[in-house]
Parts: sequence; structure tokens; C-alpha cells
Amino acid sequence: MNNHLKGVLYVGVGAASYGILATFVKFANNNGSGTAGLAFAQYFVGVVVLSLLSFLFSKKNVAPTDKKQTRKNKLKLVAFGSFLGLTSSFYYLSIQYIPVSVGIILLMQTIWMGVVLEFFIKRHLVTQKKIIGAIAVIIGTLLAAKIFEVDAALNFKGLAFGLLAAICYTGTLYATSSIALELPLFTRSKYLILGGLMVTMLFWNVQIIYEFDWWVYLKWGAFLGFFGTILPPILFNKGIPVIGTGLGSIISALEIPISVMSAYIILQEEISSLQWLGILIILISVVYINLKPKAKK
Repeated sequence: MNNHLKGVLYVGVGAASYGILATFVKFANNNGSGTAGLAFAQYFVGVVVLSLLSFLFSKKNVAPTDKKQTRKNKLKLVAFGSFLGLTSSFYYLSIQYIPVSVGIILLMQTIWMGVVLEFFIKRHLVTQKKIIGAIAVIIGTLLAAKIFEVDAALNFKGLAFGLLAAICYTGTLYATSSIALELPLFTRSKYLILGGLMVTMLFWNVQIIYEFDWWVYLKWGAFLGFFGTILPPILFNKGIPVIGTGLGSIISALEIPISVMSAYIILQEEISSLQWLGILIILISVVYINLKPKAKK
């Protein structure tokens, strides 16, 4: 198997890991587990495992850099990791009020939010292709979120939490692609997840104590920690440098159909034909935005 195909598989499996999270959080909720305890357990397990991996493997690969600058970058990662923790908290809150199949669509608004962020950070005009793609994503979202379905009961609290999750996810993606890239993989992931753990504890505070249950931590914490905070960052960091950001973004969009299908199979959520059309439009938009034309010979 060549390196390019390996890179594609790494990113695909990472996207699939993210895609199943919300379904299993809601499944755990339906079986009596509280959201605060689940979110805390996910990040706690992630910090413990990544700290161990960082201790075992990262020291050998650290390049000699200025200690003060390295410390500053680690603090930046912790700060931006708060976006990651808020993403999970808002996302898991949103699916208490709306179906998982709608929640994932709202989370993926980061596609056009990222275009807006790029405009303000890089201070240059956004390309026509990205503007068209962003508008198409919004149209697909209106279909996939059941806005045009008369019999659909929209919960605006769920929609608000979903959009807040998307805003925070946009900040997370910016951090993972541009902050402290010189640090080893496990070290970067550890500090990002540590920031996520800290903000999760602040966000849910005493609710975590009320929902404290060792069985929940052992069972769901290990599962959510592995598929939500350990496996995806490792796979994305291994795969995206090989295949490039454009193709990586396209393959990462697999998170949408995987999330929808897992909700359909495990939670028996109904998915209408209009929703599938909206999802298809969003996926095509992601490909359109990121696919580069072949160079003329």
C-alpha cells in the first residue's frame, strides 16, 4: 500500500471516528448517562492517554527550540483547546433538543465559517469558488435541517447550541492547522485536549460531581475518549500532511454521512429525502471548494 492511499485511509478513519460520537452520546443519554459526566470522561481519558504517549514517544523527537517560545506555544494550545471543549459541550447539548442527523449538519457550518475566518485573518479577498461553495453549503443546510418541511418541529434552542458548536469548531480547526506546528504530534494533541478538559470542567462544574459514576467513566469515557480525543488527532496529523489539506477536507466530510447513518441505524432516526438532498449538496460543495483544477500541460 503506497503512502498516499495510507494517508487517505488515515483521514477517512479519523472522520468516521468523529462521525459516530454524537450518536453514542445520545445513546448513552437515552440509557441514563448524563451529558456532563460523558463530556468530562471523554476529555479526562484523552488527557491521561495522550500524556502517557507524549512521555513515551515525544521526547526523542523534540527539536532544540527556545524554551520560552515553546512554553508560550503550549499555553496557546491550551487556550485554543478551550474551543475544542466548548465544541463538544455545545454539540452534545444540541442533540438533546434536535436529531443527531440535524446536529451534524449544524456543526459542519464550519465549512463557510472557515471561509469568513480566513478573510479576516489573512486579510485578502475570498475566491469566487469559495463564496459559491459557502452559499451552496447554506442552501444544503436549510434542506438537511428540515427548514422546508412543514411537519418538522424545529427546536431553536437546539439550533442555537448547534451553531455555537460550529463557531467553536472553526476555532479548533484554525488552531490544529496553524498553532505550534513545530511541537511533536502527541505533545500538541495533549495540550489541546488539556485545554478542552479545563473548559469542560468550567462549563459543567458541579454537574460533573452530581453525575459522577465510575461505571460511566470506565465504559463510555474509554469509548468516547478513544474515538473523540485520541484516535482522530493522531490519524489526521499522520494523513493530512501526506495527501494535502484540500483532499483532507474532502475526505473529512465523510463525517456527515457516517454520523447520519449511525443515527439512522442505532437511534432509528428518520432521514427524509430532502435531508439526503441537502447532505449531497453539502458534500458536493466541499469537493468543489477544495478540488484544485489540473495544471495545463
